[in-house]
Parts: sequence; structure tokens; C-alpha cells
Amino acid sequence: MPKSTTDKDKKKTVLRRDFLIGGGTAIAAGALTVCTPESAVAAPAPAKVAYEQSEGYIVYDSRLCLGCQSCMFACSMTHEGVANPSLSRIQIIRDAPSFTKYPYDIVMSVCRQCVTPLCVQNCPTGACHVDTANGNVRRIDQDKCIGCKMCIKSCPQRPHRTVWNPAKNKSTKCDLCIDAPYWSREGGPDGQQACVSACPAKALSLVKKAPSQTDISGYDVSLAPMPKRKPTFILESLKEQSQE
Repeated sequence: MPKSTTDKDKKKTVLRRDFLIGGGTAIAAGALTVCTPESAVAAPAPAKVAYEQSEGYIVYDSRLCLGCQSCMFACSMTHEGVANPSLSRIQIIRDAPSFTKYPYDIVMSVCRQCVTPLCVQNCPTGACHVDTANGNVRRIDQDKCIGCKMCIKSCPQRPHRTVWNPAKNKSTKCDLCIDAPYWSREGGPDGQQACVSACPAKALSLVKKAPSQTDISGYDVSLAPMPKRKPTFILESLKEQSQE
């Protein structure tokens, strides 16, 4: 016959069981505290920063673009003093190898002067900033740039419109030719831009109102001139022919 369990033994068993359960829970909680990475802890959302909108935006008409890359050479020559398309702050991409049909065979990529500029938000030194003295243009101060490429990583455009200069180990971006006047003309939001001036097809233009920031084609607008009205005598002649 098994020995009967006394109340004292029951009490000991309960206490021991409670101790093991409670201790195990505490150990597990401690292990979770130690093993949980800091990144898993919810961090407060960064405060939203409101920026004054730029007073100038370059828009384009991809249907007019010839793909000649004149704008790219004008940009690199004006800003960097060399004819190097890779240093151009505007990029023209020709999709000839895949035989894409018009008007999708040429892609024009310009800096959008974003209303909410991530390049400005994420720059650790303030090199990428909003130039309030020059029409709120988003630009990069070369003296403050440390070459961390954070602005390039932050740019939502593809290809990135913040451009890496390997000779200087610094980033650059379109500043609407504020400090690089084309043919001695004044640049900036109220002046001329090298790419706009050099385009033989007039496929680039500067506007004051910010294009749509949500529509991917918001900067691709119609710049084709309105068809001229036919002379009156031609209209009358066509009318007479139709009546015969």
C-alpha cells in the first residue's frame, strides 16, 4: 500500500511546483529581455518636417525627346567643366536594345525638386538643404558634403537624381543652374537652365507650380506647340470641294 500523503507533504509539493512555475516564468522573461534586439523595440515615428516648396521645377515631354543627350552634355560641361554624361544631373535613357516602341523608347529623368525632399531630411551634415535665399531650391553644399551617399540612398527616383562624383568623392544634384549660368545667363528659378536651353527639340521646360508628387508621370507633360489655324482661304476651298 502506498504511503498516504499528508497535508504537510501536499503543501510542500504545491510550494515546490509553484516555485518552479514562477521561477521558469521569470527566467523566460529575463531571457526575452536579454535576447530581444533593440531594433525590435518600437521607436517613436520621426517628426514630419514641412519645407517651403521650390519656386522652380523642370518638366519634360518624352514624346518630343530625340534622345540626342544634348542636355546631358550641356549639364556636365556647365557644372563640371567636362563632357561626361555620367556626371550629368539629368539623364536620358534610350531603350533601343529591347526595341521598345515609341513613345516609351526614351525615358527622361530629371531631379523633381521634391516637395518633401528625402535627400534633405536624411543628410547628416546639412549639406543637402533647401536654399531659402534662392527660391527654396533643393541643392547640395559641396563644402559640407562628406561623401556618405545618404542622399543617394534616400532618393526615391530610379535612377537616383543625386549624382556621385568619383573625382571629388562627393554628391551633386540639380540646382536649376543657380551657380552655373549657361552662356553667361542668370540661372535659378527665375533664370535659364543649361539643359532647357540646349535641347533642340524643346522637350524641357521650367514651370513654377509643383507637378503631381504621387503620379509617376506628373513631370511628363505635353510641350508640343498648338497647331496653327489654317488660313481662311484654305478652309473655304475645302468647304467648296466638300459641296461638289
